[in-house]
Amino acid sequence: MKFGIIGAMEIEVSKLLEAMKSAGNVKETEAGSLKFFEGKINNTDVVVVRSGVGKVNAALCAQRLILSFGCEFIINSGIAGAMASGLGVLDVVLSSDAVYHDMDATGFGYKPTEVPQMACSAFPADTKMIEKILKIFPTLKEAEGHKLVVGRVATGDQFISDKAVKEHIKEICSPACVEMEGAAIAHACWLNKTPFVIIRTLSDMADDSADATYQFNENTAADLSAAIMLALLKQF
Repeated sequence: MKFGIIGAMEIEVSKLLEAMKSAGNVKETEAGSLKFFEGKINNTDVVVVRSGVGKVNAALCAQRLILSFGCEFIINSGIAGAMASGLGVLDVVLSSDAVYHDMDATGFGYKPTEVPQMACSAFPADTKMIEKILKIFPTLKEAEGHKLVVGRVATGDQFISDKAVKEHIKEICSPACVEMEGAAIAHACWLNKTPFVIIRTLSDMADDSADATYQFNENTAADLSAAIMLALLKQF
């Protein structure tokens, strides 16, 4: 199986690129103003790419991985803000599904997060991959002291750093975490009948303290997501 791995920012892909380069030859291709790196991680074929931040960047990136690079499974790895009660910084959310928290067509009779005239608005992640990650996580040294939960990922084109906004998002879609790319990647995968999973380590609490907390924890959170990815790719 050939995996496409998407991170929005450099810190979310740097550890994976290091692993690819240490494993041997890496082919770099520039397409759509993005740099795609093809090679192997733990003897598994992968294409790693930094998509850039936001929904459109993420969806275009996922589409190109599927159509131009022949990726058969897409993984979105990175960081997010905590939403569900009981979760804290450096816990991990594994997507059960993904929705757009900023999709609002309620004026036309749709529910919040529903995409008009689409059969699916809560895009389901691959259950077999979820099971694999659940087994891997407790074995990781980097995971000691941290939780892994399976839950909804909510996506929108905004960094959530306001408690009132956080509570509104929780009310309309009950996510485990909030971020800026996952549902767009899931959307592209659903349309292309390509399985996916989102792995997000929590860098902040998506509230009034989010700005400072995020800056302090972004590298550690990204490293934990990468550690999960590296262990997962040993299974194939």
